[in-house]
Amino acid sequence: MRFSRITNFLTLASIKLFSMCFYKANNVWLHSYEGDPWKGVRLIALLNHTSLFEPLYLGAAPWSMLWRIAGRIIAPGADVTMDRPIAGWLLKFISPKMVPISRERDETWDNFLATVEPDSVVIIAPEGRMKRSNGLDKNGQPMSIRGGVADILEMLPYGEMVLVYSGGLHHVQVPGQGLPKLFKRIELRCERLNIQDYVQSMKSNPELHYKKAVVQDLEARMKKNVPAVESK
Repeated sequence: MRFSRITNFLTLASIKLFSMCFYKANNVWLHSYEGDPWKGVRLIALLNHTSLFEPLYLGAAPWSMLWRIAGRIIAPGADVTMDRPIAGWLLKFISPKMVPISRERDETWDNFLATVEPDSVVIIAPEGRMKRSNGLDKNGQPMSIRGGVADILEMLPYGEMVLVYSGGLHHVQVPGQGLPKLFKRIELRCERLNIQDYVQSMKSNPELHYKKAVVQDLEARMKKNVPAVESK
């Protein structure tokens, strides 16, 4: 276990160093905090999902955070992406515990939830698909938060959630359009929420079912907090 954790840390560290060399990842916390805001994190949600190059965000992550999550990362990955020879291999290299799921609400999602362990750190893009340059998904449908993130939150009995809002990476690489551009600025905003408090607040809304309340809340937070313009 320790060997796999060290191996995963070295992988994450390599990506961080690459990002630091070729990009400027600027992260701003949306609230004041004392100590390490990443301490106790159990869920990291990436909002405004625009590219498979989002591991570049590690350029803004502290080294202590990388060590803390190394070997503990678990994430759902679209089966069509995981089946690609290069993209699938890279994602599994970053997160050996990445679990393939379909686009449907079926047994693959249940299989993913079953793999979440007491010490896991879950990383998820709650929109479930990537935004193309026209603002829609690859099928021409509007982007929206899906309810799976509510399932994850409900099964985590303690810990913190960090919402990572990005200005997007279309200025680095548009999905399906060539190699990434170097020396770009990446804008991030982060918000930390206690999982238990958040779930209780979502369940206390008498007008909305819990899952719908989570979806609406995250969509409102994303609309408010995502950097308005992609950094060029």
